[in-house]
Amino acid sequence: MLGVTEPHSRWTPSPLVGEGRGGGATKAPKVQMIRYLTIRLVSMAVMIVLSTLIVFLIATQVPADPILAQLGDLQAADAALVASYRARWGLDLPIWQQYLLFLQGLTRGDFGISISTQRPVLDDIRQYAPATIELATVSFILALIISIPLGVFAAVRRDTWIDHVARFVSLIGVSAPTFWLAFIVLAVFYGGLQIAPGPGRLDVTSLSPPKWSGLFLIDSAIAGQWEIFRDAAAHLVLPSVVLAASILGLLTRTVRASMLEALSQDYVRVARAKGMRETAIVVWHALPNALVPVVTLGGIAYAILLTGAVMTETIFSWPGLGRYTFRSAIALDFPGIMGITVIVAIVYLFVNLIVDLSYALIDPRVVQR
Repeated sequence: MLGVTEPHSRWTPSPLVGEGRGGGATKAPKVQMIRYLTIRLVSMAVMIVLSTLIVFLIATQVPADPILAQLGDLQAADAALVASYRARWGLDLPIWQQYLLFLQGLTRGDFGISISTQRPVLDDIRQYAPATIELATVSFILALIISIPLGVFAAVRRDTWIDHVARFVSLIGVSAPTFWLAFIVLAVFYGGLQIAPGPGRLDVTSLSPPKWSGLFLIDSAIAGQWEIFRDAAAHLVLPSVVLAASILGLLTRTVRASMLEALSQDYVRVARAKGMRETAIVVWHALPNALVPVVTLGGIAYAILLTGAVMTETIFSWPGLGRYTFRSAIALDFPGIMGITVIVAIVYLFVNLIVDLSYALIDPRVVQR
C-alpha cells in the first residue's frame, strides 16, 4: 500500500541532494519545498479562475431573468426600473465584459452585491460561514471518533460480529440519502419522541452569545453563558449526526481496508514473532501506517461537509452557507451564486493543499517528484 512503511524506515536518512556538503542537505529540501508550494499556489489560482468561468457560463445560460425574479409584477412592468436594475448589476453588458468585471472585483476581494439581500456577498458569507464551520467541524470530529475505532476493530476481529456491524454501518452511511436521514431523525427524535430540540441553532427564547468567533459553542464558553452553551450543543446533535453519517461509511471502510493491509505486512509478523503484545502491534505499528490514506480522505470529507450541507441546513433551518446557497439558487441571485462558487473552490483547493503538504512532510520524496 502506498505510504505504508516499516516502523524502522522512518528513521533511515534519505539520500538528499547535497548530503555531506556542510548544510546542503538542509538547504535543498527547503528550496524544493518552496518551489513545490509556489507551484501549488499558482495552480490553485488557475483552478479558481477556471471554476468561476464554468459556473459563470452555466449561470448565464439559465433562461430565467434574475431581475424579474426579484421584482413584483407592477415593478417588472416598468421598463425604466428594470433597465436601471440591469445597469446596477451590469447585466446589460456583454457576457465577456460581465465576467471581466467580476474578476476585477475578485482581485480586490469584492464579490459583488447580492440581488436578493441587497448586501455585499462577502458580508453575507461572513454572516453565514460560522454556522457551517461549527456544524461541519462537530460532524467531522464525530465521524472520526466513530469510524476509526470501528474500522480498527473490524480489521482486527475480521469476520466476527463487530466486522459485520462495521460493514452494515458503512452500507447505511454510503447508501442512505442525507435528506431522507435528516427527515427521519427530525420526525422521530423531535416530532415523535420529543427528546431533541427543534430546528435552528438556539431555542426561540434564547439570545445569541456575544459574537467573538461566530461559533456559538466557543462564544458562549468564553462569555461563561453555560445555559446557552448547552442549548447550542443540544441543537447540534441531530444535524451533526446526519452529516457525520454521510461520511462515516466511507471513513470506516477505508480504515478497515488500510488496517487489513497493514496487519499483513512483514514488520507485523516480525513483531508477533518477537512476542510483542497484539495491542501494542495494532496501536504502535499497524495503526499509524493505516491512517496515512485517511489523511487524504479526511481532508476531502471535511471539505465536503463545509460545502455540501445544503439539504441538511435547509431541513434543520441551520443559518449556514448551505442554506444561503439554496436560497440564492432559488432566487436566481447571480452574485450570491458566484460568491459561493469561489468560496467552495477555495475550500476544496486549500484542503487539498494542506493534505499535499502533510504528505510532503511525511514523505519528502513527494516534493522531489
